[in-house]
Amino acid sequence: MTYNVLISDPLSEEGMAPLTLADDFHVTVDTGLAEAELIEKIGNFHALLVRSQTTVTRAIMEAAPNLKVIGRAGVGVDNIDLEAATELGIVVVNAPDGNTNSAAEHTVAMMMSLARNIPQAFLALKQERWERKQHIGVELKGKTLGIVGMGRIGAEVAYRAKGQRMDVIAYDPFLTKDRADKMGIAYGTLDEVFAASDFLTVHTPLLKETRHMISADAFGKMKDGVQIMNCARGGIIDEDALYEAIISGKVAGAALDVFEEEPAVHHKLLELPQVIATPHLGASTVEAQENVAIDVSKDVMQILRGGQAIHPVNFSSVSPELMRKIQPYFDLAEKLGAFLARTMPDAIEEVTVYYAGELADKEVAPLTRNTVKGLLQRYLGSVNDVNAAHLAKKRGITINEQKTSTTRGFTSLVTVEAKSASVTHKVAGTLVNGLGARIVKVDNYYVDVTPAGHMLLVRHKDQPGAIGRVGTLLAKYSVNIATMQVGRSNEGGDAIMMLTVDKEPQAEEVQELKQLADIFDVTAITI
Repeated sequence: MTYNVLISDPLSEEGMAPLTLADDFHVTVDTGLAEAELIEKIGNFHALLVRSQTTVTRAIMEAAPNLKVIGRAGVGVDNIDLEAATELGIVVVNAPDGNTNSAAEHTVAMMMSLARNIPQAFLALKQERWERKQHIGVELKGKTLGIVGMGRIGAEVAYRAKGQRMDVIAYDPFLTKDRADKMGIAYGTLDEVFAASDFLTVHTPLLKETRHMISADAFGKMKDGVQIMNCARGGIIDEDALYEAIISGKVAGAALDVFEEEPAVHHKLLELPQVIATPHLGASTVEAQENVAIDVSKDVMQILRGGQAIHPVNFSSVSPELMRKIQPYFDLAEKLGAFLARTMPDAIEEVTVYYAGELADKEVAPLTRNTVKGLLQRYLGSVNDVNAAHLAKKRGITINEQKTSTTRGFTSLVTVEAKSASVTHKVAGTLVNGLGARIVKVDNYYVDVTPAGHMLLVRHKDQPGAIGRVGTLLAKYSVNIATMQVGRSNEGGDAIMMLTVDKEPQAEEVQELKQLADIFDVTAITI
């Protein structure tokens, strides 16, 4: 059989060689197509390859009865309707590893340019000014590089920084001290990284938790004269706060490859001589463009020939019969993972999912992947139920499954346990007819909570007045309590409150709750 492949965005010709040289593939390149043109053209194609220019809508996919796979030559898949693709049985693949080296090298190049004032000195020469004293720089040797985010790119930056004989300290929610020791770097909390860094670089996805992670408050915790790099995502750094920190002298310089809004040709940061910038060039090398094209080409070929993809984004093959039986539990599994992620204070090392009741004799691997997806989504922007187990493994997280027929009165029970170096927490849930997913146990405390919206998990001593003090403080900030569940180990012992509230409590409100008498800890959870 000959497979027809349409390439609708410019891709590296060398990178497409696996496809173009294969006897069983016929490749058509037609770029710059509008949606209506693509709808008219795509009917006979088995695969569609894009970068970021083409937006692959539901209408396009519905017009392609033969379409089996969509390949995105790059990391993000924001331009592809994943929900529609999954509904229509179309596999979406991407190439998350192809630009790792390019992005890491660009970060180091920006750091060196920042340290030695290279762009400013070159500009002065172009303007016929010979300014040696004005552009005295600093050496990297002996300086401390702080890295926020130790995924593929962060780890590569650390490796290169050590080659420059820098000290490296890193923070990542999945980084353990043991892994840091093996890499020859220091392990720190976020605040410890801020405090130690002479240079600071960020390599996280842009999520709710990471937006403006580098804020005015964060700058206040850093050394005077710190230098900042962002070659990851615009929005991780609060650009207004960065501007003020540079003006005040707190930050000596910044090197930016990304901005909150792009193109950023008139940005006020570019008016400052302490700032150097490039127009989102982190992955713009010949090799990176070739690598992502090769990776996505190979995945497309694998799928069309009946094999398994290396980097699937949206789809996991299970039989229709199995899917019908386990589908009701998908939402519960994901929410249990999401809930547990917010209770863990440090890097998760091991996750065990226990299945009881009618799930005990089912193939539950898809549910486990969905649980891990919910667990990781707090920190990773591109995790899904297909790649969750792979991403967990790359971060050193062990995933286990256990089954039992004992249900403790429930038709089925899913319990998720997470272990870190310091704590073990678990949460259990079930489905209730007519009511949907319910959390029925947190650690050793029985509760009955709908895992949705804004919640507060309060750990406290079982003493008169504890509940009243929490309610009074929330009322002070106009946070309305919708429901409350309490559980205790024994009278006068440790206890928990599970509150659902009408709006998300702010960080300062949570901190004030923690200061109340008989309150051990407070965790804000939004699902």
